Amino acid sequence: MYAPAFHREREVVVNLHSMLLAREAQGRPVTVGVIGAGKFGTMFLAQARSTRGLHVMGVADLDVGRARAQLRAAGWDDAAYAAPSLGDAFLERRTHLTADAEALIAFPDVEVIVEATGVPAVGIRHALGAIAHGKHVVMVTVEADALAGPLIAAKAQAAGVVYSLAWGDQPALICEHVDWARACGFKVVAAGKGTRYEPHYHASTPETVWDILDKYLHIEDRASINPKMFNSFVDGSKSAIEMTAVCNATGLAPQTAGLAFPPASRFELADVCKPRADGGTLEGAGVTEVVSSVDREGRDVPHHLALGTYVVIEADSDYTRACFREYHMLPDRSGRYAALYRPIHMIGLELGVSVASAALRKEPTGAPSAWRSDVVAVANHRFKISYTMPTGHEVFVDANEEDLGISLLEKAGLVRPKGGKDANQAGCGAQSCCDAQAAPLKKWLSNAYPTFGRSLENRTDHEHRRVAEQHPTLR
Repeated sequence: MYAPAFHREREVVVNLHSMLLAREAQGRPVTVGVIGAGKFGTMFLAQARSTRGLHVMGVADLDVGRARAQLRAAGWDDAAYAAPSLGDAFLERRTHLTADAEALIAFPDVEVIVEATGVPAVGIRHALGAIAHGKHVVMVTVEADALAGPLIAAKAQAAGVVYSLAWGDQPALICEHVDWARACGFKVVAAGKGTRYEPHYHASTPETVWDILDKYLHIEDRASINPKMFNSFVDGSKSAIEMTAVCNATGLAPQTAGLAFPPASRFELADVCKPRADGGTLEGAGVTEVVSSVDREGRDVPHHLALGTYVVIEADSDYTRACFREYHMLPDRSGRYAALYRPIHMIGLELGVSVASAALRKEPTGAPSAWRSDVVAVANHRFKISYTMPTGHEVFVDANEEDLGISLLEKAGLVRPKGGKDANQAGCGAQSCCDAQAAPLKKWLSNAYPTFGRSLENRTDHEHRRVAEQHPTLR
């Protein structure tokens, strides 16, 4: 068969799979270091072992025994992760297990670091260390991205490496929806995800979260999951953090009142997630929202989007609106808006896309570009007064940090105006704040902190200093 000249001359391979195969054929697969052998990391490892052109050189976890058990559960042969050192792993195409994440980051032959510890401060430190060593970073720990993502991304850009959100997790998938829509010339009205939400979930704690999980999940081995992390899925914290990551990466804005979690099926997205002026639930266009898979009475919504992601777009002509109807684009009743959705996200099973994209295309699967949103934690029970700040605000610190309902906070503090009301108004981790119950606290937060409840195009110098003081290498 004769190939046309323009085909013969084109030697650049553009799709990820072919690019991975090319690296495999060259005998130099993309080399990866994974930090954190939890659920997300293990799901990635399950697929990485069968991905040609990919070599996981090392897995770092504080509990090496757990990492070994996770690899075995993910289908790895014992010999595959028995390399005695990173050098041996590189030479023998095997994997080294270690408790020393810093050594993995510093090893010169690792190209991509996957940060999957789930601990924000640790994640930031690992990301900065990897960038300093000239490595690409795939940030699974979205809490770290919400706290310092734009600063980390700027560091990566200056160093000539890629900092990326994690494909398979919902923020990266939502970023892809938004990019698709804009590349097609559509106006993005809303983007977000689905989750299971009821207002009383805000009162959940890591100790009581099982009362909720047991109703819709069947987890036989409770020791296999982190109840603090799962509580964040339930109490609103994770949704707020993930939508903040989306805002900071896409330019979409948080709504003034935060996330409302309106119930919606996948077929109602365009009717629900459009501006109120047009009969929807949003305060305007160009925002994020999370839809609930249950209504306010706790009944399941048929055809819900609990594990999926979506984008709602707007047509600017009658012709395009007619195309929405003709091609069953899930339009709203007016035909002006339409939705595209992805029914599921596959967590770490899909993470290889981010790894390959960073190493081979030098392109992130979503990355923050500016501060546009932030997350505020609201206490769900009374804290004890610790001290008074120079600003006149009293700081409340719980006597037992393990009792914090906001499961993602470490050594958490909450401020209120001196002489103000108790700090037990509501409980949630909120993008702006996600429930009307928090209205009194939201009011004083808005007065005390002008950046609360509005779009953050740029953080104030004070906010930059706050993050920089925690992580001096971000300065």
